[in-house]
Amino acid sequence: MEIVKHIQDINNLLKTYRTKRLTIGFVPTMGALHEGHVSMIRKARNENDIVVCSIFVNPIQFNNKEDLEKYPRNLERDIEILSKNSCDILFYPDVEEMYPEEVQTKYDFGYLDKILEGEYRPGHFNGVAVVVKKLFDIIEPDKAYFGEKDFQQLVIIKKLVNDFTIPVKIIPCPIIRENDGLAMSSRNMRLTPDERKIAPAIYQLLMRSKGKAKTLSVEHLKKWIADEIKKFPFILEYFEIADSVTLKPIIKWEESENPIALIAVYLGKIRLIDNMFLKDE
Repeated sequence: MEIVKHIQDINNLLKTYRTKRLTIGFVPTMGALHEGHVSMIRKARNENDIVVCSIFVNPIQFNNKEDLEKYPRNLERDIEILSKNSCDILFYPDVEEMYPEEVQTKYDFGYLDKILEGEYRPGHFNGVAVVVKKLFDIIEPDKAYFGEKDFQQLVIIKKLVNDFTIPVKIIPCPIIRENDGLAMSSRNMRLTPDERKIAPAIYQLLMRSKGKAKTLSVEHLKKWIADEIKKFPFILEYFEIADSVTLKPIIKWEESENPIALIAVYLGKIRLIDNMFLKDE
């Protein structure tokens, strides 16, 4: 695996592959890799000639300075994981390489970046869009892989690609869960042992809500979740039921062919998000 830190160097390297008409699959990450990332790398490996993974903890998407400072970093372990899973190139730029000047770019995603995560993390999705657009411009991948755990991010990136006619195919990748159901996340390693035992209740509540969606109205299901969550030491930021294509909240089940439940909670100091489609595919 080649490790590249500079934009010019990766441009030159990837140019040689493009001249050979080899396809490029791209998995952007912030490091602290886990099985969820690995599943995306494997998928990219199966579908492309060349696999590029990036590790860049993007400072402009953090609206909480403490969260940025405490974000887990373990480059040596990440490199080992990438090498074992046949990644061809790791792009590992520093902040000065990615942002030589202060970022002024502002994107307009309409309501999409103002609801759910956007309501509680102002500016977050603009920071995501800036770095993803820049990475796409640098890597010029044929396909790019994003996890469905960050479902709102996935919808916004699809809009970014559509709005700017970026020639990349976005490949959604299913949530990978621990054996007890907790959605894999780099932030999970910051949970205390006691918190880690409690955290899977989020998945259990989502599973139960999927069952109750067959009999309860949207309004009553949301109320049920709000009541149930109080039985645990979670602080609920939001629980919303939305259309999985538009992300617009729904009031009646008939408004969406494939509704999705989205949740964000605090457990201690750690913020956890999860989601689940409410109809069997």
